[in-house]
Amino acid sequence: MEQVTPFLMFQDGKAEEAMNYYTSLIEDSEIKSVVRYGANEDGEEGTVMHAVFSLKGQEFMCIDSNIKHQFSFTPSFSIYLTCSSEEELDNLYEKLIEGGKALMPLDDYGFSIKFGWINDRYGVSWQLNLPE
Repeated sequence: MEQVTPFLMFQDGKAEEAMNYYTSLIEDSEIKSVVRYGANEDGEEGTVMHAVFSLKGQEFMCIDSNIKHQFSFTPSFSIYLTCSSEEELDNLYEKLIEGGKALMPLDDYGFSIKFGWINDRYGVSWQLNLPE
């Protein structure tokens, strides 16, 4: 085995938009590669066939699925961020919850100083933690 990489499948043509959004919010993040569907290929022309991006050095893969599935993202798999400051946590929470919803609003739940769990506008689940 060479590598383990989280993989995000978007069904609504939003993979590139989500990648751009995530990398704009988190420092030391970048889009590493994007391959798009061309004319006469299985997916909608211009959508993401395969892409790689990184958030703080952690690589992710994503696609725009050309097949409509009966499932989507679930909070049982989430991206867990350990923040360095309350300001950083509050800023990320505010931006990621736009168009999404809180699963656990920002609070002290006893296991950290401040914690929040949300689903963003794309359905991806995020846990934001400020350790003690």
